[in-house]
Amino acid sequence: MSAKSNVDLKRVKPYGDTLNDGAMQLSFTLPVPAGARACEAAKELLRGMGFSEVSIVHEADLGEGFTFFVAYARTGASVDYESLQVVELDSDTMDMEEINEFIRTRFGRKIVVVGACTGDDAHTVGIDAIMNMKGYHGHYGLERYSGIEAHNLGAQVPNEELIAYARKVKADAVLISQIVTQKETHIRNLTRFIEMAEVENIREPMILVVGGPRIDHRMALELGFDAGFGPGSFAEDVASFIVQKMAERA
Repeated sequence: MSAKSNVDLKRVKPYGDTLNDGAMQLSFTLPVPAGARACEAAKELLRGMGFSEVSIVHEADLGEGFTFFVAYARTGASVDYESLQVVELDSDTMDMEEINEFIRTRFGRKIVVVGACTGDDAHTVGIDAIMNMKGYHGHYGLERYSGIEAHNLGAQVPNEELIAYARKVKADAVLISQIVTQKETHIRNLTRFIEMAEVENIREPMILVVGGPRIDHRMALELGFDAGFGPGSFAEDVASFIVQKMAERA
């Protein structure tokens, strides 16, 4: 019998060396200069949060009175895994050839996808991983798909410019990447985009998708998008959702 079959999913705890031992690895920064006092402050912080057997295994001086820590500790907290309610994408991921064939048979034309990193966000790593021909980690981007006409507008694209371009090329889907999330700047920018999309009457005819390191499907739906993709998502995940959503609407 495997160890997995013995796990009580009603009470799941972190796993380190032994099942349900509550062991965790944590990393954080404190605004204090490096040294013995800083390490003790980090330990005391974790004890105050309910952790036990706290040890600091790495300390790095970040300069100007800031110190980064990596700690090991144990927690008595657990989670009822079976009772969790999760909002998940209602699409099945296909590979590139399956997506191209799906587009050919269902639509008989190339679908048009426009992507950009909007607002003041200057990081193109997210949108490039999905859009660029070379893709990321062995997963080709949408530019390589024969059934997709992909337009990558890059970074720091104002919402109004993205909407205008999407209307110009008659986009079927719009992809937005948001990497910078400090002080919830991504929430404000994405909210403005949806408001503008509704005013410009593109909210319903187009599939609107957002992705980023702090994006999930639940958040995307709450903001008014059709889907959200977080870390670990690839071009085929996004493309599969788009074409299946288009078919559903058709």
